[in-house]
Amino acid sequence: MDVLSELLSLLRPVATVSSGFVAGGDWCIDFADQHGQIKCYSILSGNGWMAVEGVEEPIHLEQGDTFILPRGRPFRLASDLSLPATQAATLFPPAQPGGTVMVGAGETFSLAGARFAISGSHADLLLGLLPPVVHLKGQMEQAALRWAVMRMIQETREDLPGAQLLAQDLAHMILVQALRSQLIHENRLETGWLAALSDKRLYRAIQGIHAEPGRRWTLQAMSAEAGMSRTIFATRFREVMGETPGQYLTRWRMVLACDRLEHSAEQVTQLASSLGYESISAFSTAFKRVLGHSPQQHKLAQVSKVKAQA
Repeated sequence: MDVLSELLSLLRPVATVSSGFVAGGDWCIDFADQHGQIKCYSILSGNGWMAVEGVEEPIHLEQGDTFILPRGRPFRLASDLSLPATQAATLFPPAQPGGTVMVGAGETFSLAGARFAISGSHADLLLGLLPPVVHLKGQMEQAALRWAVMRMIQETREDLPGAQLLAQDLAHMILVQALRSQLIHENRLETGWLAALSDKRLYRAIQGIHAEPGRRWTLQAMSAEAGMSRTIFATRFREVMGETPGQYLTRWRMVLACDRLEHSAEQVTQLASSLGYESISAFSTAFKRVLGHSPQQHKLAQVSKVKAQA
């Protein structure tokens, strides 16, 4: 499995709502924290502005653009960001699949898309690899993305047999296509996980780690995968990723550990060995350093959670 597919598979995103809104005149809407959900929307008509918490520059949105908010940060959409903002909760009723809300006077701007619920206690470790916002403009896949959005809206509104499943599949296609487009076509990427994947040499090292997470990786081995000297590789990796190769290796191992603790009957001893740790003690120490609690506590917490939901 390729690296992007593996990350999304571990996130297990479930499209919870497919909807949108139409706006006109002067309007400005504040959207609160999305509680870890991923939002993915396409601009169907008109233009507007978006400001995302933690992102310095506002983003101008035009017809055909697609944006993703992988970390669910609070954001603002507006015809003019300097206008007084209205809280989204006061404008939008409980979301309904295929629902469209009217905002302001007229119909000069419209968007549609989906939001995705993320499962797993390791979601934060994975979402931290993605940028706070992905903005796609004028990409080659624009027509395919627009078709998928419109078809998704059609399926949810007509509610024909199989519509729910088809709409979910279309929403997933939009998410994957948008992230892949950012990875392949965006030449402004300088830092972050997607930037590392767009660097052929760094990608080879990351791909190697994902393919063999239990290998006894050393800096020499990782730099050899990348075809770079140890010093240049270590420097370049940290510049782009914001963490050392060793820290990324540990992060990825802990993501896999959480997923297996939650979705398999694998014993901690087997898990530690399969992820390259020589002892349970070494594995537990690394796990607690990253997650804040032991693997055993994590397993018990997940069992209790499942029982509470039963």
